[in-house]
Amino acid sequence: MKISIIGGGNVGGLAAMRLAQERLGEVILIDVAPGLAKAKAFDMDDARHLLKMNYSVIGTNELRAVEGTDIVVITAGFARKPGMTREDLANKNAVVLKGVCSGIKEYAPDAVVVIVTNPLDLMTYFVSKTLGFKKNRVFGMGSSLDASRFANLIAQELKIPVTDIEPMVIGIHGEGMLPLARFSNIKGVVLDEFLSEDKIKVLIDRTVQRGAEIVALFGSGSAYVAPSAAIADIVKAIAKNELRTITVSACLNGEYGIKDASLGVPCRLGRNGIEQIVELDLSREEKEILFRSADNLKSQYDNITA
Repeated sequence: MKISIIGGGNVGGLAAMRLAQERLGEVILIDVAPGLAKAKAFDMDDARHLLKMNYSVIGTNELRAVEGTDIVVITAGFARKPGMTREDLANKNAVVLKGVCSGIKEYAPDAVVVIVTNPLDLMTYFVSKTLGFKKNRVFGMGSSLDASRFANLIAQELKIPVTDIEPMVIGIHGEGMLPLARFSNIKGVVLDEFLSEDKIKVLIDRTVQRGAEIVALFGSGSAYVAPSAAIADIVKAIAKNELRTITVSACLNGEYGIKDASLGVPCRLGRNGIEQIVELDLSREEKEILFRSADNLKSQYDNITA
């Protein structure tokens, strides 16, 4: 198994470390900045003796290093800065990803591709259209990170182990996300049995704002520990053909009544990428939220100038 991560920043670098420690195969870290990926790879290798683990991470600034890769993770791109609109960010990152896609098509045409670059759902659809691969082989990290945040906040509120919680968050990775209490459970018992409607609403609101809260606390920068863990979880499910259900940003083709947009929905992941899209029995209100998100994404995609 060969796994390539394109983008050697905080998210990509830590994801490379996590995947190397999982011993899933060869890990390649790629970044256009001269020396950055190689420096991080050297640093990770220097930790092997202390960790009592044998693994290898190769760092390079050459995109052709993705050649023969089974799974490509894309974290490359600009972060949103104060005063930058989502449209500005989408256009800047679309330019970056257009070049990345060219390299993937040439050197790794059979790879499963996981997108992490923001705006995540929009960039997922952009990469899918640019690559032209089968839809099951191109998807975004999506709501798996948001679900983990939801679970964490529930665990803190109830003072229970976070591992007892099975959260469900779908929709766009952003303020339009849809945490679903009635599809979330604690050891098989729905969340509604443990918390009042008002308290659940507070936790949902906190989940939606969690990323922005972390960015504000950093002052300069954004979350990378949890995002890198989400990447590792997704890649492991693919590499080990676990057929495990994880919420990712999938390119929909009629599922949930939506076409030509990428949104976070539960999917069974295996060696071929998305093996099955799981359709939840949503209420009319929940469907309307998804439809609005899809329409908004389509409008944003039409305005991309890359």
